[in-house]
Amino acid sequence: MVTITHEGPMDAAAAVAMLLDPRANHDPVPAYEALHHHGPVVRAGRGYYFVSGYAEVDAVLRDPGMEAYDARRLDSQWSDWRDNRAVALFADSMLRTNPPQHTRMRRLAAGVFTARRVSALREVITAQVDEAIEALPERAQGGVVDLVGQLTYPLPIGVITALLGVPAADRGRFRRLAEALTAVLEVRWTEEDRRLAHEAALELEDYFTDLVALRREHPQDDLVTALAAAHDAGGEQLTGAELLGNLTLLLVAGFETTTNLLGNGIVLLLEHPAYAERLRADPGLAPAYVEEVLRIESPVQLTERYTSRPAVIGGIEVPADAELVLLLGAANRDPARFGDPGVFDPDRPGNAPLSFGAGAHYCLGAPLARLEAQITLPALLRRFPELAPAGPPTRRPRMNLRGWSSLPVTLGPPAGGGTAPGPPAGGGTALSPSAGGGATPGPPGAGA
Repeated sequence: MVTITHEGPMDAAAAVAMLLDPRANHDPVPAYEALHHHGPVVRAGRGYYFVSGYAEVDAVLRDPGMEAYDARRLDSQWSDWRDNRAVALFADSMLRTNPPQHTRMRRLAAGVFTARRVSALREVITAQVDEAIEALPERAQGGVVDLVGQLTYPLPIGVITALLGVPAADRGRFRRLAEALTAVLEVRWTEEDRRLAHEAALELEDYFTDLVALRREHPQDDLVTALAAAHDAGGEQLTGAELLGNLTLLLVAGFETTTNLLGNGIVLLLEHPAYAERLRADPGLAPAYVEEVLRIESPVQLTERYTSRPAVIGGIEVPADAELVLLLGAANRDPARFGDPGVFDPDRPGNAPLSFGAGAHYCLGAPLARLEAQITLPALLRRFPELAPAGPPTRRPRMNLRGWSSLPVTLGPPAGGGTAPGPPAGGGTALSPSAGGGATPGPPGAGA
């Protein structure tokens, strides 16, 4: 794993090169600071612009004249992109479509991904958090437990699969597939990344095809059943490809970003013990803490849009068909919007990070991710008041989906409370649904 550092002042070209470096395991903050110094919009090549200003990123995300990286643009840049099923799956989802296709899919998805369903998960999330936290001591090795492997990955997987209706016995299988699949959502990726993503997409397609058939025969109150019904209905409906693409998107987006949010939040609280103590004493502070975690360590660092017409952005004239790389992580650290942007401050007034995007593609799962973090962070601190690092955490080798691959801690003596642990999530390799139970393509959109 390569860690990229930069000594001394950085010009705009060096900042862009750093962010595009395929060896990515670097801290992007120095590049963000350099770009802020050079203005909210920087031209990085012909028809290619990096947008780092908060107001400018927000305006582009909300502008109906800006377009997502859809199949038409993929056709113009990459003739055989359909041969890679990972790229094709996302191209058939809300992530990479524009009106009217996006509007139709978004309306159907929003109709089943309702506030009622999310709020009904509060008890499910609380129970899963209690179960996962209670099980941590017995999963420690030599007094050390990896919170990524034992908490920040399995918990969001359990929640989103419960919402989708994936049988519990299948849930332990998705981490490998999501890690492989989401490589195609990075700024740069290798031929090996491409191969593994393609294989993961084929496996997920087969899985969801079988699960949809199962839910048609045995419907339940879950998203797979509801989206399958949207596919089968008359009038506005999802095509077969859109059904599979959006199920995959909801699965991956439903836990990849939340995993990063939880891990980033835990690391920040370990680095700021006074704030951790405040949150431990008053869980009611959790919403403000989660917003500041989202701001200073966005789980998704960037997205992109294309101009459908000439535009002026941040005082810069941008032609039609230009690519705009929207640096969400940089916008959240824009000194023109946030005082002392590099300081973790949960008391920050008017905090409104762009981590889940804005406008038509605002992330459908944002309330669910926030809810999981608001429940998990104080619960972990209260159960293990002497929680401490057991060594440096390890970053995932990704620039865009920014999180941790390991987070070793010592727990210390547990405080009272909690529930008894249940059985671990199901494992397995070949994916098929259980009968029971309830520099190629650009970066992802922030949401759908």
